[in-house]
Amino acid sequence: MSGWDFSDIPDQTGRRFIVTGANSGLGAAAAKALAGAGGEVILACRNLEKAEKVAAEIGARAEARKLDLADLASVREFAASVDRVDVLMNNAGVMAIPEQRTVDGFEMQFGTNHLGHFALTGLLLDKIGDRVVTVSSWAHRFGAIDLDDPNWERRGYHRWKAYGQSKLANLLFTAELQRRFAAAGSPRLATAGHPGYASTALGTHTESFFDSIVALGDRLIAQSAEMGALPQLFAAVADAEPGGYYGPEGIGGLRGYPIRCGSSSAVRDEQMAAALWELSEKLTGVTYRIPRS
Repeated sequence: MSGWDFSDIPDQTGRRFIVTGANSGLGAAAAKALAGAGGEVILACRNLEKAEKVAAEIGARAEARKLDLADLASVREFAASVDRVDVLMNNAGVMAIPEQRTVDGFEMQFGTNHLGHFALTGLLLDKIGDRVVTVSSWAHRFGAIDLDDPNWERRGYHRWKAYGQSKLANLLFTAELQRRFAAAGSPRLATAGHPGYASTALGTHTESFFDSIVALGDRLIAQSAEMGALPQLFAAVADAEPGGYYGPEGIGGLRGYPIRCGSSSAVRDEQMAAALWELSEKLTGVTYRIPRS
């Protein structure tokens, strides 16, 4: 698998993809690669104007549609507009932002990165033909799930801990979804990827000194958004393992070609994964029914 790149993407003619947050960065790079391999791509984005510009760059195989993961009504409206999809790529996210709330009152990072995608996946599940890919982060390693206060309503807000919680939730979700697919005898796959340290706009909205650090790191260390998108593309179209998690091979997982990568021990906590799933269904009002075929 080492050295796997865009030229290794199989022909995707006739296949349809949804990529959330595809108006820039990793999502835009992934959408362009999938369309370049013959796939049809729906760019599901909050900023429709930016998404339409990327779709125009890609051409006839791309379409932009409105999706605000921080608004469950928008998630439901978008899901209702989809008739079928082969691969859902849960790519969109926010990182280390000042304390904010979604339309439905969730902490913004947990609400967008996890709950929005949880609801979207559940609402689309019987329309998904192949797999669900969720983008996590190395930051899941310092994350912890607080089931009693996931939305930081009773404890002091810590932007990085909140981000870590959301990224750990992404991997717990992937693992639990794959277990449920397997238990139902479904041929679908749940996989995940992380970009390492890629140069995107994700780290430039913290409204803190970290924005300057990111700008410096982007110049000195970061790989391109295109390289950063390779792990999630591998998870989406290659011979990925059920529940597999992929990231860059080199320099501590910061950059390089995609390989199967490790995760923290917290990701293997099946009891926590099941409890988070139950909580997520309660918070979003989306109950999963796993298709068997």
